[in-house]
Amino acid sequence: MHSKKLKIYNTLSRNKVFFEPLKPPHVGMYVCGPTVYGDAHLGHARAAITFDVVYRYLSYLGYKVRYVRNITDVGHLEADADEGEDKIAKKAKLEQLEPMEVAQQYATSYHRDMELLNTIRPSIEPRATGHIPEQIRLVEQILDEGLAYEVNGSVYFDVLAYNEIKKYGRLSGRVVEELMSGSRELDGQSEKRNPLDFALWKKASPEHLMKWESPWSLGFPGWHLECTAMSSKYLGSQFDIHGGGMDLMFPHHECEIAQGNACNHTDPAKYWLHNNMITINGQKMGKSLGNFITLQQLFQGNHERLEQPYSPMTVRYFILTAHYRSTLDFSNQALQAAQKGYKKLINGYRIARSLVYQEDATMSTDEKQVGQIRQSIDAAFASMDDDFNTAQATGHLFNLLKKINSLYTGQLQAAQLGEKVFEELIQTFCTFVSDILGLQEEKGDHQEQLLQVILDLYGGAKTARDYQKVDQIRAGLKAAGLIIKDMKEKIDWGYEE
Repeated sequence: MHSKKLKIYNTLSRNKVFFEPLKPPHVGMYVCGPTVYGDAHLGHARAAITFDVVYRYLSYLGYKVRYVRNITDVGHLEADADEGEDKIAKKAKLEQLEPMEVAQQYATSYHRDMELLNTIRPSIEPRATGHIPEQIRLVEQILDEGLAYEVNGSVYFDVLAYNEIKKYGRLSGRVVEELMSGSRELDGQSEKRNPLDFALWKKASPEHLMKWESPWSLGFPGWHLECTAMSSKYLGSQFDIHGGGMDLMFPHHECEIAQGNACNHTDPAKYWLHNNMITINGQKMGKSLGNFITLQQLFQGNHERLEQPYSPMTVRYFILTAHYRSTLDFSNQALQAAQKGYKKLINGYRIARSLVYQEDATMSTDEKQVGQIRQSIDAAFASMDDDFNTAQATGHLFNLLKKINSLYTGQLQAAQLGEKVFEELIQTFCTFVSDILGLQEEKGDHQEQLLQVILDLYGGAKTARDYQKVDQIRAGLKAAGLIIKDMKEKIDWGYEE
């Protein structure tokens, strides 16, 4: 069922192109994961949910996707530079822990939050510290190619030598000459030949906590090298999709491209996908800027910028309301609107699964309704085929939801659609909500049974004309964010929208 219509925006070529995997039906996708030295925030959620949806949609189309997302647990220095303290080691010193305790603690909390957001675990989740031998071999290869040099036990990639073979800066649109004029040496303190050169291997200072033996020194790998080692190990020298946040485009992904060409004489990925940033008042949200809101703070509502808690599915829906390449500005108003939108869709999902087709030979097909449903179904898939546009796809789902609600209330009869169109409507809506967008109901294990008991009590009070009890039950459910739906033939409940 592979879509021949799927187009994706390739950052490398700067245009939308038809998606054609290298070895169909197999797809290799590598996504840069977290550096685990703090709790996950809204920015982490955006990257994870973006590529979760890419993974889900490609899988829906029938591709066999190997999804690799790494965990960085060494080598990521402060300010993403080649000098300074390791982010994890710095946290370890502050908390008087071993660096691997810090990495484990925050990897665990990251997984907890991603599970709450209903993201599917990657096929493989390698850690940088588990691939030191592979990284050392890559450094040796790049040295053999004459595109790196060793000085005082550290090894640096030679950007100018590489630039003579293949242009450095193709992904981000940077020009080496402009980068050179915009940078300067720090009073001769740097051991690099050129300020654009980046570390492949760094000799560790005596106080550095994480270090390994290598042919050059007791040291640690460069941050950029780690992803090249892990992606090529599990996906080969060239694979289909490399994803990550837009903030990683330069220098991280640019350096990966350079390393891949130096080692394997090919760009590591055919397509480069970058999700845009979450902003607060127009400024990028991030740990380094100190303006971030952790996911747990969002879920619990305990941050000065939050007017209330927002559930994991509200946060997921909020992220899906914008195209992944657009900026998404945080505000309570936007999250409150997302909360309403999520509840409408999930109410529709509950209703859709309860509807059963009933034949009625006396009814003729309503061609206008059928046409509208088919148009919305086609438009929803066309939106996803247009660079995974979840924002547009969701709009078309609400058109389908109107039809589902009409079937539910009896304004529209299933027989007016015919069994085939009725099934298409239900299946498409449920598939989108659950399988493609990854939304799910948020409720306790016994909520359904408890609600049925309450609805039975409500029905009994209504039959007995005990209106005080009727109002009491309604008010109690409303306080819990639920409403009672009184209909001619049945009593049901829903989320308050």
